[in-house]
Amino acid sequence: MPNINCTQKLQNLMQRVGISSFKALSRTAGVSERQILRLRQGKLEQMRVDVLLKLSPVLQISLNELIENFSSVELLQNSVAPTQELLQEIADFKIEYDRLQVQLEQQREILLQELQQSTLQLLESLLLQWPTAAHKAQENPELAAVKIVPLVQKPLEKLLQAWGVEAIASVGAEVLYDPQLHQLMDGSSQPGEKVKVRYTGYLQGDKLLHRAKVSPV
Repeated sequence: MPNINCTQKLQNLMQRVGISSFKALSRTAGVSERQILRLRQGKLEQMRVDVLLKLSPVLQISLNELIENFSSVELLQNSVAPTQELLQEIADFKIEYDRLQVQLEQQREILLQELQQSTLQLLESLLLQWPTAAHKAQENPELAAVKIVPLVQKPLEKLLQAWGVEAIASVGAEVLYDPQLHQLMDGSSQPGEKVKVRYTGYLQGDKLLHRAKVSPV
């Protein structure tokens, strides 16, 4: 049967992070309800390291704190001295936790580098041509801006397309006012009335990144 003391400790930690049930904890941490039951029973030594590493960040406590709170050795320390074997297992947990933390940090760094590399490839033409175009514009202030715009526009469009980002409406377009997608810059409009797009907004799939800024027509 579940240990009443461990169950209460777990419920206190869950309440602190806004998790309402053991089933919700199981789903959020990605571990089985059987593992949650073992934690409530104070059988932490029977749980795998990867399960503990999933639970500790969800409960917002360190691995050491998880062990101190739910290890049966800790609960019985006044009457039974921990064996050297159990102490070694706990130390191994800590070593494995530290190793995985380093591995996660390395993976995060690799993903960041890959994202930066792919972004730079999409912006390659802009990186190569923009400095020259800007220099020519400084030398010749009468140079038409329309000749320079494509240097910026095309790489930007390619990048947004690769990331699944779409413009809500083009600048200058007249659209029907939707408060969910549009932000009034001045005046007032009712939903469904015509407005003019002053600054475009963006969507990424179903997620709204920026509302388009509009003015009444």
